[in-house]
Amino acid sequence: MARNKKKQLPVLEHVTITACAAEGKALARVDDKVVFVPFVVPGDVVDLQVKKKKNSYMEAVAVKFHEYSPLRTIPKCKHYGVCGGCKWQCLQYEEQLKAKQQQVYDNLTRIGKVELPEFMPILGSKKIYGYRNKLEFGFSSKRWLTEDEVAWPDDENRPMRGPAVGFHITGAFDKILDIKECHLMDDVNNQIRNDIREYALEKGLEFYDLKENRGLLRSLMIRTSNTGELMFLVQFRIESSDEQKMADDLMQHLSETFPQITSLLYVDNHKANDTFGDQEIHVVKGKDHIYEQMEDLRFKVGPKSFYQTNTEQAYELYKVARSFAGLTDKELVYDLYTGTGTIANFVAHHARQVIGIEYVPEAIEDAKVNSEINGITNTLFYAGDMKDILNKDFIEEHGRPDVIITDPPRAGMHHDVIDTILFAAPKRIVYVSCNPATQARDLQLLDSDYRVTKIQPVDMFPHTQHVENVVLLERRVLSE
Repeated sequence: MARNKKKQLPVLEHVTITACAAEGKALARVDDKVVFVPFVVPGDVVDLQVKKKKNSYMEAVAVKFHEYSPLRTIPKCKHYGVCGGCKWQCLQYEEQLKAKQQQVYDNLTRIGKVELPEFMPILGSKKIYGYRNKLEFGFSSKRWLTEDEVAWPDDENRPMRGPAVGFHITGAFDKILDIKECHLMDDVNNQIRNDIREYALEKGLEFYDLKENRGLLRSLMIRTSNTGELMFLVQFRIESSDEQKMADDLMQHLSETFPQITSLLYVDNHKANDTFGDQEIHVVKGKDHIYEQMEDLRFKVGPKSFYQTNTEQAYELYKVARSFAGLTDKELVYDLYTGTGTIANFVAHHARQVIGIEYVPEAIEDAKVNSEINGITNTLFYAGDMKDILNKDFIEEHGRPDVIITDPPRAGMHHDVIDTILFAAPKRIVYVSCNPATQARDLQLLDSDYRVTKIQPVDMFPHTQHVENVVLLERRVLSE
């Protein structure tokens, strides 16, 4: 019996894109179905090739533009449309902000379904390019070919799958798109990355093969700081004394070619993944850390440290959180998911005491160091799973907080944590979120005892769909 042929999906003609959608896409409506489309903006009139068809929605790509929207702008990056990041580069920044404001509003109203005050206008980023202080790139022995390269008409001159250093392709972690330029950070990231590629090809250094778990060059990380320091880390997979010599020579080359590197590091990682939290850091030049400055505070940032990747906008975010907390030097503050204690130390001068809790032990050690560096003596930090540490016994021992500041991961807060917060009964809760959808769910769980009184969206990541949101909750009936 002949096999069933795959059903040909339709082309939708002269479709008007109407709004921005999730995951950096835009949407249109055709025959009562929502169609999600990447790399288009509201107002574009396009023909769409359907790629996936479900009962309630379709996914498609634009194959022809009939009209370009007045909201459209020219993407700055040559890799736009292939690289998985910066999907909104084609949309004017003011329109990006409107879409993010709407995203927060939709999530809090549709999911949270609690009484809300008027939303404050989103705080846009002063920099829309060059705003990141950290980037990571991977090496691959076989670079990812674009659709145009795969469809190259001339077999003899078809682009080859040579080695690559760049970003992982969305949904295909073993594939690397070779990146020649990235505008998310100061141009030094391009200078160093492109120099390493050229050096490695000239010297015959083997690029990593993820499937085979072999190859000398695995990944690199670059961090800059507002104090003018520059950290650069290379991950190797060193198998022999000859490869150790190659690695040493590359690091020496980087040290001589880029004197602005103040912290030059490497890791010898033989695991099947690039995480190096459990790996030894080798210092080639300088120290194993750099510093970020925020007001009169200095924060030590190591290669394993978490620090907000948009330094200038992180300051705006933390100012909002501090303002919402309404501190008068008398309050006991719990800072949940404290990370390296940035918020805890940022508000400490305005509180009686701040207690920070974080899952990652190394982050807590950084938090303690950051308090010590800045002469802050009214902080305490504890490492462990939030739902296990933050319990009734902990509160009985340390006291009921007047204010809780919480900045959980994208998944939001565990129900046990919310139950303990309700038991602790602080006067105010400042909820900082990188995911308004899970924030909205948590607000609903807190609604029995707390009302939302302030909402401030903050854009930390221009050209992406991601948005931070800060909410102030105040206790409905103060505990006696």
